[in-house]
Amino acid sequence: MARLTGGDPSLLRRINSAVVLHALRAAGCGTLTEITRVTGLSRPTVEGVVEGLMEAGLVVEKAAEEGAARRQGRPARRFRFRAEAGHLLGLEIGARRIAVLLADLDGRVIGAQTKDVDETACAEERLERSRGAVAELLRRAGVARGCLRAVGVATPGIVEADGTVRLSTALPGWTGLRLGERLNRSFKCPVLVENDANAAAVAEHWKGAAAESDDVVFVLAGLSPGAGSLIGGRLHRGFGGAAGEIGALHLLGREAAPETLLSTTDEPLHPLDEQAVAQVFAQAREGDRRALAAVDRFIRRLVHDVAALVLALDPELVVIGGWATGLDGLLEPLRRELARYCLRPPRVALSRLGEAAVATGALRLALDHVEEQLFAVEGTVTARHRTLR
Repeated sequence: MARLTGGDPSLLRRINSAVVLHALRAAGCGTLTEITRVTGLSRPTVEGVVEGLMEAGLVVEKAAEEGAARRQGRPARRFRFRAEAGHLLGLEIGARRIAVLLADLDGRVIGAQTKDVDETACAEERLERSRGAVAELLRRAGVARGCLRAVGVATPGIVEADGTVRLSTALPGWTGLRLGERLNRSFKCPVLVENDANAAAVAEHWKGAAAESDDVVFVLAGLSPGAGSLIGGRLHRGFGGAAGEIGALHLLGREAAPETLLSTTDEPLHPLDEQAVAQVFAQAREGDRRALAAVDRFIRRLVHDVAALVLALDPELVVIGGWATGLDGLLEPLRRELARYCLRPPRVALSRLGEAAVATGALRLALDHVEEQLFAVEGTVTARHRTLR
């Protein structure tokens, strides 16, 4: 088997290109002299790499700013990373809505689209609704489908590494669906599929409540809560992608099912959907005794589910997201119970991204994929963390 060595020309070219591109992207722009200083590469090497990146469309010479004071002699050429050289999609396929975010290669969102979908819709109808939302967003933004570099997708259920939904109780016909394979037919770029709570955890770590924490549990609170966790800043999926499925804890016989917990009668709540549950919470706000008892049971159940995960993972921070974030009095009981059950209670916060968390996390997954292509090289070498001046 052939060995890659430090002198392998193709490996060196990939390393040098990644280092220069990383430096330019981090700084916004830079001259050849500045890039040489930051990367530690020789000037001839930097000149060759920049020329190659310009031919690839990833770097462009930055035009001189109008009105800027001109120095004596010809000003040094400045170059920048072309974030507009490609685009990314973050797609949330949920029970009641489809949400799409369009961004450039810096992850800056340049367009968004949402579509309602009936929670009883079959898989084909939901897929068609998703394709329609994507097509409408690309058309409005004037972006060709061929310009997409990666698509991140987030959806309820246990998602395997190849994008197959192994189990989903929230979406009809979703269990067993080869979602990644089906969506790949609509795009000419990689499609990455992830569980919705996992995606939301990634989003909160990127630009939400968990931006300064690396050991995090994100709870997507709802009728059947799910959770995503980051350990050392990395998403923890588990062996088969089922880590964080706290909504199944009631199967252990610990407590009643959600439809019983939330019932205000002697019969299970039916149908068990967000509209019916919202009515229960509305009745509780009006002081209805049985509704107040149902809400209390629901909150205690959520608290116990979260406590089980905290005991297993010992996170620094727990972030609560999903529609249950609007429940009055959720955080204090949660903090109190975690202090009661856990050796070291974590901090608890509400999501800063709200309903945008899942689609934002899907977008981050697409961005991670592109960044790995552009900046990660076997034998890893990265630019030194200094700023171009």
